[in-house]
Amino acid sequence: MQLVVARIGRAHGIKGEVTVEVRTDEPELRLAPGAVLATDPAATGPLTIETGRVHSGRLLLRFAGVTDRNGAEALRNTLLIAEIDPEELPEGEDEYYDHQLIDLDVVTEDGVEVGRITEISHLPSQDLFIVERPDGTEVMIPFVEEIVTEIDLEEQRAVIAPPPGLIDDRAEIASARDSEGSEGSEGSEGSGGAEGSGEES
Repeated sequence: MQLVVARIGRAHGIKGEVTVEVRTDEPELRLAPGAVLATDPAATGPLTIETGRVHSGRLLLRFAGVTDRNGAEALRNTLLIAEIDPEELPEGEDEYYDHQLIDLDVVTEDGVEVGRITEISHLPSQDLFIVERPDGTEVMIPFVEEIVTEIDLEEQRAVIAPPPGLIDDRAEIASARDSEGSEGSEGSEGSGGAEGSGEES
C-alpha cells in the first residue's frame, strides 16, 4: 500500500538540499537516509534519500544524484510516496495511518451521528478530519484528544466531544425550523450504513 509521506518544497542552499512538508507521524522512519521513495509525478522518481537534517524547525533532505540548486528546484511540489504493509501499525499507541481512519463513522459521545470521514487534512498545526454529513455537507473536526475522544477500529467509528458551535450551529437552526413545521427530520440515524466499513481490497 502506498502512502504520501512528504511534499518537496523550495531548494535550500546551493548543494541540492530541499525543504519538505512532512505528512507522516514517523519521519525518522519514512524519511531516513537510505529510504527509496516513489514520487508523484512518477517520472521524477524513485528518489533515494542521501542526507536529512532539521534546520530552523524544517526538515531538509538531499537525494542521491541531486547536487545543485537547479536539480533541487526541479523537484519542487513532488510528492514522496512510501510503500507500506497494509497490516502495519504505527509505533505510537495513539497514532493511525490515514487509510485506517478514512470511512470511519463519526458519532458524538451521546451517540448522535455526525457523518463519515472522507479525508484527512494534514496542516502544520494539527490534522483535520474532513467529515461528510448525511445531508452531503462537510464539517472539519480537529484531530486532537480534547475533541476526538476515541478511535475504535473494530467498531469502525470515531467518537467526538465537539465544543459548542463546531458541528451543532446549523443543526440547532434546522431543528428550530423543524419544530415550527409539520415534520421533523429525526429519522436519519439509520443512514450510517455499511459503506463505512473501511475494508481494504
